[in-house]
Parts: sequence; C-alpha cells; structure tokens
Amino acid sequence: MHDRYDAFDEGQRAVIERIEDLLAVRMKDARKRHAHSLGVARCACYLAKTYGVDAYLAYTAGLIHDWDKVLPEDELIARAVHYRLPIAASPVLAAPLLHGPVAARELPELFSELPEEVFQAVARHTVGAEDMTPLDMVVFVADAMEPGRHGSHADRLRELAGTVSLEELFLTCFAQGLVYVVETGRYLYPTAIDIYNHYVLKQQKGNA
Repeated sequence: MHDRYDAFDEGQRAVIERIEDLLAVRMKDARKRHAHSLGVARCACYLAKTYGVDAYLAYTAGLIHDWDKVLPEDELIARAVHYRLPIAASPVLAAPLLHGPVAARELPELFSELPEEVFQAVARHTVGAEDMTPLDMVVFVADAMEPGRHGSHADRLRELAGTVSLEELFLTCFAQGLVYVVETGRYLYPTAIDIYNHYVLKQQKGNA
C-alpha cells in the first residue's frame, strides 16, 4: 500500500480507501477538483503531524472538504435553505461558500464512521469561525497551500508551516484570503471581519 497510509492503522486505512473510492466516482467529471481534494488530504496530514493534530481526522476531512463543490450553485442554495443552515447573508450571495456547510450536514449519513469534528472542519473550511479548533485550522490552511496551489500566497504559507504556531499560520492564511477578496472586488462574507479581528486581538494579547 502507498506510504501515505503509514500513519494509519488497518481500520483507518479501510475507511480511507472507501472514501477515496467514492470520491473518485463523485468527481469523475471534475479531475482538477479530485486532484485538489487528494492534495488537501495529504497536506492536512502533513500539517497535522507538524502541529500535533490527529492525522487520520485531518486526512479524511481533507478528502471530503469539497465533496459538494461539484454541485451547481442553485442546488447548493436549495439544500442550504432546505436544511435551514445558518447563513450570515443572502444565500445567493453566499452561494460560493455553501458547499462546506451543506456537505457537513449531509455527509455524516454517508460516512457515519467519522466523528463530528471532521464534519465541522468541512463546514468551516470556507468561512472560518471565531472558535476554530486545531483540526479546523489544519484543513483551512491545507486548502490554501496544497501542492496544486500556486502563487505567492501559497508559497508564503509553505514557508511559515512549522516555523510559527498553527494559530498564526491560520491567521496569515485567513488574512491573505481577505486581501484577495478585496483586491478582486468579490463579495466579502459578513463574518469575515469579526473572525479576523478576533484572532488579531488574541494574538496581540498573547504578545503583550
């Protein structure tokens, strides 16, 4: 078996193989998204090992984080409304961010062997939260710095990984995302500023 499984026991490997098989079917018409999902899983596993987070949970969350990214936005909106997911904006404006929360609502039925914290990480990889867990942060950052990501932002994260705290790495990643949204004239999700300020103030207190 491929050496990327070395960190996992036999039962975990069986679950991972099942998820990877289903993911390949799910994304058979989205090869780049499939490659990205595998890249995020491996990167999340690396970050987990670096920062003392459960590598199995990180790997599986990375695999399924974009599970519903293949759905049309109107379908994501319909599912979010159906599930009455908390959305801090118009569902139409938030549509590009809904694949995480929608998948987190649906996937526990398909992957009942995974714990709740995996699905929370999936839900939060698009918008973040003020109470991110280490697993949440690992998946969020891995999504931005996996090997398929190119550019100065991804390179910066790779340089920092392992040299700064996980929270600092997450804040850097989150801040880079805000800059990108503003510079490209995209819609800024309403909770983004509160999340940014929360972690900036927390970091300042820690450095005081």
